[in-house]
Amino acid sequence: MLDVPKAAENVQILLLNDQSTPFDFVVDLLVSVFSKEDVDAHQLAATAHHYGEVLCGLWPPSVAAALLDAANARIKAAGHSLSLAQQSAEGRSVPGQAKCDFCGTPEAQVAKLYGTRAARICNNCILQASAHLSGSIKSAKFRHSKEILDWHFAGTRIEDLVTSTRVYPERSRADLQRALDEIMPAKTVRLVGVKGSFRYEALTFADLLQVQRDAKLLTPVQYADVDVGDDAPVSCIERGLWLLECDGLRHAALISNETRPQGGCEIRLEIAVPAGEAGQELVQRYFAAIETTITAANAYRGKILSLETADHWSGMAGAVLVHRLPAVSRDQVILPEETLALLDRNVLSFAEHRSRLKSLGQSAKKGLLFYGPPGTGKTHTVRYLASCLPKHTTLLVTAEQVGLLPAYFGLARLLQPSLVVIEDADLIARQRETMGSACEESLLNRLLNEMDGLKEDAEIFFILTTNRPEQLEAALSGRPGRIDQAVEFPVPDRRGREKLVGLYGGTLALTPNVVAAAVERTEGVSAAFIKELMRRVAQASFERGDDAAATSEDLDRALGEMLFEGGRLNSRLLGGQQDPQASP
Repeated sequence: MLDVPKAAENVQILLLNDQSTPFDFVVDLLVSVFSKEDVDAHQLAATAHHYGEVLCGLWPPSVAAALLDAANARIKAAGHSLSLAQQSAEGRSVPGQAKCDFCGTPEAQVAKLYGTRAARICNNCILQASAHLSGSIKSAKFRHSKEILDWHFAGTRIEDLVTSTRVYPERSRADLQRALDEIMPAKTVRLVGVKGSFRYEALTFADLLQVQRDAKLLTPVQYADVDVGDDAPVSCIERGLWLLECDGLRHAALISNETRPQGGCEIRLEIAVPAGEAGQELVQRYFAAIETTITAANAYRGKILSLETADHWSGMAGAVLVHRLPAVSRDQVILPEETLALLDRNVLSFAEHRSRLKSLGQSAKKGLLFYGPPGTGKTHTVRYLASCLPKHTTLLVTAEQVGLLPAYFGLARLLQPSLVVIEDADLIARQRETMGSACEESLLNRLLNEMDGLKEDAEIFFILTTNRPEQLEAALSGRPGRIDQAVEFPVPDRRGREKLVGLYGGTLALTPNVVAAAVERTEGVSAAFIKELMRRVAQASFERGDDAAATSEDLDRALGEMLFEGGRLNSRLLGGQQDPQASP
């Protein structure tokens, strides 16, 4: 087979901006020499004027050489200083002009070119080198990211840099920022902000090296405050470029908080270093130190959390929301003694002896089902348990957030020991026979899979609450390993109602007769009903003009509104006596 000769590489011809050459001459040159239409010639000349240069076209080497000769002859005959450059695989050159041997800028585009035939340097490169040697880089003024990177990496070609990237979920943002706050200060030469072009743009070092109209502007560093439940929020950088130096090795780091088109955000960290073993070792040290801080997850550990949701059910998680719930003490939990004892053994005592159980090869995870009529204290008791387990991270999951279960259980594993609370579980874990679509069944399967996927040594409690236990699918409520203990929350008995009247009465003066009447007339109601009743009794006493003590008339008025004047529906809405046919 005959060898096919390789085609000669085409050459680009570029028109360089020149402030002294008349605009009409440039247009005429493009029309007469490069055969451009008049409209195109005007547009090319304007582009060169605004952006420094413009591509005239691509030709074979011999044609390009002839066009350059013709154009330069016309320029010389007219006495102008306009320049044309040619660019190929061998680089860029301006026929008839010298160039800076450091940055490659032709003589016509610099204020001054110094040196001899052997080596030349432009005034810009001299200023950059002088600034580095004098230590004045921190006060130097730049407009675009390409300029500041060229300055920082003076003596190292940009194409000799290599970059490494890690992407972190938004829920790690506060811990990532704390890691950077610990690592960067001792190595930072300068920190600047960078303006992105588009909302969903993933900013990279390649983007920072663009020039002309695509050049990235430098901006003040922008921060966003992230609440982590402490006295002060964590100020996290939105987009920032660090110029760094460590042991004489110059490098840079770019961080950007990017919004994904499908919802949610991610944090992208890219580190650029000179090629070689020293640079790669430095990058690995950075990422290892960051990973250690993120894995510790101290920003959210031991707090009460939930995930903010996006518009899609699929669960594109947003930021972590920290809840500041009031602590609940044991005397504020009004439940039968046997119920409190059951909670103590299965939660508090289990947590206390968990390490010993693990040493015997026993499972460290535990699931509980809280069931009972609405308003009987299931959520209130969850707050009590969270108060008793301050070293546990509590994750509050509502039924509509089932799409976020993978993210929630991922957090539970990261922040263990943890307590995962799924409220109104009957809304997502009903009997399969009552489900309306395959999509609903997939939600149940997701819950079951996440519960089964926890390792035996995972130090995680998960608590499911429901008002309708009969609606729960048997595989969830009856299989050990998913639910280990069901806890019933009944309506309060007589002794419980008496305690609730005293608790929710607060500082309101209540005579023994009023307390006895309230207890007698609230049989079968929930704790929530008694809480609302005592508020209305207090309001009635204020309206009567006597806030010293509540009377039987105040109690009658409050009960009348709650049980009779609003009808049966009002009573049920407030947690009044349940219909026996509707009771679990």
